[in-house]
Amino acid sequence: MIRFFKQFTAAAFAVLFSGLVWAQEAEIINWYNGKGPGMETEAAYKLLKSRKSTTVVVAVIDSGIDIEHEDLKGKIWVNTDEIPANGIDDDKNGYIDDVHGWNFLGNANGENLDAACLEKTRILKKLMVKFDGVDPATLNASEKKEYELYEKVKSEIETSREEYSGYLGQMDMLAMMIDQVPTMVGNALGNPKYTLKDLQKWHPKDEQMAQLREFAMAIATGEFTKEVIEEQKKQINDMLEYNLNVDYDDRAVIGDDPSDFSDKNYGNSNVEGPDALHGTHVGGIIGAVRGNGLGGDGVANDVKLMVLRAVPNGDEHDKDIALAIRYAVDNGAQVINMSFGKGYSMYAEEVYAAFKYADSKGVLLVHAAGNDNADVDADPNFPTSMYSFQKEPFAHFLTIGASTRVAKGKLAASFSNYGQTKVDVFAPGFEIYNSVPQSKYQKLQGTSMAAPMVAGVAAMLQSYFPSLTMKEIKDIIMTSSTSYKGTKQALPGSDEAVDFGKMSVSGGVVNVKNAVKMCLALEKSKGMVKKG
Repeated sequence: MIRFFKQFTAAAFAVLFSGLVWAQEAEIINWYNGKGPGMETEAAYKLLKSRKSTTVVVAVIDSGIDIEHEDLKGKIWVNTDEIPANGIDDDKNGYIDDVHGWNFLGNANGENLDAACLEKTRILKKLMVKFDGVDPATLNASEKKEYELYEKVKSEIETSREEYSGYLGQMDMLAMMIDQVPTMVGNALGNPKYTLKDLQKWHPKDEQMAQLREFAMAIATGEFTKEVIEEQKKQINDMLEYNLNVDYDDRAVIGDDPSDFSDKNYGNSNVEGPDALHGTHVGGIIGAVRGNGLGGDGVANDVKLMVLRAVPNGDEHDKDIALAIRYAVDNGAQVINMSFGKGYSMYAEEVYAAFKYADSKGVLLVHAAGNDNADVDADPNFPTSMYSFQKEPFAHFLTIGASTRVAKGKLAASFSNYGQTKVDVFAPGFEIYNSVPQSKYQKLQGTSMAAPMVAGVAAMLQSYFPSLTMKEIKDIIMTSSTSYKGTKQALPGSDEAVDFGKMSVSGGVVNVKNAVKMCLALEKSKGMVKKG
């Protein structure tokens, strides 16, 4: 699920903005490419200035990408075996006019899906036919296990619907507060013409005044506006009407059977779709044009983005993800970015099989850890690097947590998932300024932003060190990370300070300069020194 719902209620507002470092646009542009806790990308390129690069293809499985964005010129993958817009499958790969990738969320008539159900809603819809009104005492052992799942998702959905319905009643009140806050703050400061700097210097001890300051800061920086409230109201309505509605058919537009993985004849070539904000931002992090003064610089210089639209506003279908993975592998992607996730997976075996296929071809899978400030070792975020039925770990899979610009005490982003065995490494995912549709730029945050940082690093390293395998590059990304083991950092979602080494396998944040040095050393040890 890609939509980030911000709970702008009076009580939740303080939690949402607690510990937030209010930053101006100029402060955050390209921070992730700079020195620690950034990735030292710029320093890495200095080490590579005498070397040539080869183009690497990165598949972006997401909400779609604005392929005409000014900062992505020359960065979009082109299927040279396909003749554009002739209505013929020229390369006979099963996809008509797939010049830049494929849209798995549309139909041949050009219609596209936007909002979709959550996976737990789909599970409830499937199981309620079997279990509504059933006496659990009459069920056998196998049925009882299914019934427990039915009861669990039913309870979760009922609770969520009640919660979101309650939020709607508070939105208008918050809109009114936007008009009232300036007067209230002006009275408190004795200065009706206060500035952002005045707010930054103000440190009220009273809890209500402290919360008022947070409101005022959010308003002053443009984080909190009436337009934002309207967007939140839309998201709430979408949750109720689509995401949490068992009566909504999220495959009606597409027209396929989402349980039939052999039914591949669906979708269209419109890789942007109706809402490409998330995917365009992800694509920009990986490969936006470097050094042109527009937005933020991409991590990888010599890269092409293969666009695979498979992630709606809701939970992705396992079928779309599995087919997108196979498309990416079969059409030459060397890295696949997956900035999506969900709490349940109806067809996990099929997704696993697609991952296994990519793994066998040496394609690196990079997955966002998720934004529930949860321990994914105990509570998986799907898809996962290790399923309950899986016997051997994947050789080419990385799960990425989100880090911040603050190394002392708050290195892990407050929303980021973590896990000492299932999150491999952290990367910048907080206050990331990059491309969004219509050649615009925006600050977003999430592990969705951290994953493409690593996908970009992998592509960059492969482009300059083609003699190294993707498995070697994956291992180097892990071992070359800046270690913060032994430092006390706030556990996401908590005030508890824990050893950062307990939040991931590596206990570090990706460092591109260190990775380049290790690649140079490995290349030399293998007798494969590249000249020129």
